[in-house]
Amino acid sequence: MAAAESTDPRRARRWEGPPKWRRVVLKLSGEALAEAGGHNVSASIVDALASEIAEVWTSLEVDIAVVVGGGNIWRGMAGSVGGMDRAQSDHMGMLATVINALALQDALERSDVPTRVMTAIGMAQIAEPYIRRRAVRHLEKGRVVIFAAGTGNPFFTTDTAAALRAAEVDADVVLKGTHSGVDGVYTADPQTDPSAQLLSEVTFLEVLSRELAVMDSAAIAVCKDNATPIVVFDLMTRGNFRSVVEGEALGTLVR
Repeated sequence: MAAAESTDPRRARRWEGPPKWRRVVLKLSGEALAEAGGHNVSASIVDALASEIAEVWTSLEVDIAVVVGGGNIWRGMAGSVGGMDRAQSDHMGMLATVINALALQDALERSDVPTRVMTAIGMAQIAEPYIRRRAVRHLEKGRVVIFAAGTGNPFFTTDTAAALRAAEVDADVVLKGTHSGVDGVYTADPQTDPSAQLLSEVTFLEVLSRELAVMDSAAIAVCKDNATPIVVFDLMTRGNFRSVVEGEALGTLVR
């Protein structure tokens, strides 16, 4: 589909012709599934996100995997700050991601999108264990695969899990969806610094050296080592997910 002409460089295309990505990993934070400033899971927000994913799945020839966080329910780092054992707290956070994954699966399947939840921690009664070859096969069969429970190890974030899974299933890009009104990577925090400027493109080394707020350093390193680009964009604006997959230059490209 050809993009409409626009004088706004932020609405330009990043390449000519059809989408170059055949397989994408969408990273969702847990907070994206909750009402603003809230906790738990908002059914209306989950349904809205599922409809965005369903539209891309229905309309475009692209494999979709999703990695979900659990910060709307429990964040491991917060528990450790309160005195909990960090590994124990992180395992609680991994279980929180499974709750979010099951909620998203339910919403997708109500939109007639075949979906599989695969967890890095075994819980066979409710989800499949993560097996790389099986995950790839699900994607090849046109199913949306939701990866839950992070990497299965404490001390690693779900950002790192997204980078790792993208490399394992040979995804072409990690799409990092934001939810707090920030539409990309800025030179500073745009919510506190009015002079902050949106970066349309930045390198992995710049992200690390300038400590830009993209993903944690381990995730950036995995993407860099595997030459997996990252696009940071506002997921909560309707239509943005499809626009990014189609090649519109929204947000920030990290490569």
